[in-house]
Amino acid sequence: MDLRRKLIVCLSTAAVIAASVFGAELTDKAAKKGRDAVETSAGAAAHRPVIVLDAGHGGADGGCVSVNGVPEKGINLSVMQSTRDILTLLGYDVRCTRESDVSVHDEGVQGLADQKLSDMKNRLSLINSSGAVLALSIHQNQFTDPKYSGAQMFYREGSAESERLAESLRESFRRSLRPDNERETKPVGSELYLIHNAVCPAVMAECGFLSNPEEAALLETPSYQREVAFTLCDGVIAFLTA
Repeated sequence: MDLRRKLIVCLSTAAVIAASVFGAELTDKAAKKGRDAVETSAGAAAHRPVIVLDAGHGGADGGCVSVNGVPEKGINLSVMQSTRDILTLLGYDVRCTRESDVSVHDEGVQGLADQKLSDMKNRLSLINSSGAVLALSIHQNQFTDPKYSGAQMFYREGSAESERLAESLRESFRRSLRPDNERETKPVGSELYLIHNAVCPAVMAECGFLSNPEEAALLETPSYQREVAFTLCDGVIAFLTA
């Protein structure tokens, strides 16, 4: 049975939520783990594991732009919102660095560079003050050569748990969405501020290449964005319940 049906049975999900959120399959193993997570959280509602989701960019910072002219920031937000909804239904306490098309810089900060710095500090503060079991930053990739495609995970160098989370997400993409994805996980240092400075296991998930015409066309559709969200949740659940 796919995760959609199991969630409907376990959580009595309203039809409107099911129609807007569910639309892809996870593996049976991950689905069982998700159900177990719901049962566990139901018995300890006051101590739900916290997960922080970060939709990259926002506001004046659009991120990269697809070959079709679509800014990355909106795709990131859509994927994050579906990921948030699924993990919330599974019983997790999900915190988000942003939930709309905004920069989260401090009021009064002027200039895009200073706003970006303030924005990053505020995102990191939310992650590190939340007591999160993990943080996932959702992005899209871009390269000068349009032939490249596929999801790739970046994790904090020297963090075994971050590396394990990255591998879990990578395997989820291979298992559930892109069996041909051969992109390896990569460690990163201070060049990725959020990932490098997070105190919990943290990964930046580049969900695909907006510079690849075929992949960009998929990533721009709500149905595929939901599939990506399910795939991310699959990897998160597998990591947390291993």
